Amino acid sequence: MSIALRILLIVVSVFSMVIMMRKIRQSKFQIEYAIFWILFALILIVMAVFPTLTIRLATLIGIQSPVNMVFLMIIFVLMAKLFYLNIQISHLEYTVKELVQKLALNEHHALDSEAESSDKEAVSAPESSDETENTH
Repeated sequence: MSIALRILLIVVSVFSMVIMMRKIRQSKFQIEYAIFWILFALILIVMAVFPTLTIRLATLIGIQSPVNMVFLMIIFVLMAKLFYLNIQISHLEYTVKELVQKLALNEHHALDSEAESSDKEAVSAPESSDETENTH
């Protein structure tokens, strides 16, 4: 693995960790999501600082170039994260749809209740006005 790639991995990883920490402090990012990115950055730093581990792992897996293994690992991790996020989005869309349906039913029931109460008031109002006319 070239020294330029190693330096690039370290710089980008440290930069992303700093950004994650700032976002957590500003309460703009949930800790559970930030942990993934911080661990991912730490793994990239370990791979850059200790290239012999990367070389041995690449040889063990059967990949000829450690750089290819680094890129393959990054692609694999990002695809797994994308799949996980798609599952979460699907679940959230289902939950939103369910909540909208419940809200619509609640509003419908509220409108029905208002209509029934206004009908009862309309029916009882003429009777009371007849009584007031007869007393005058």
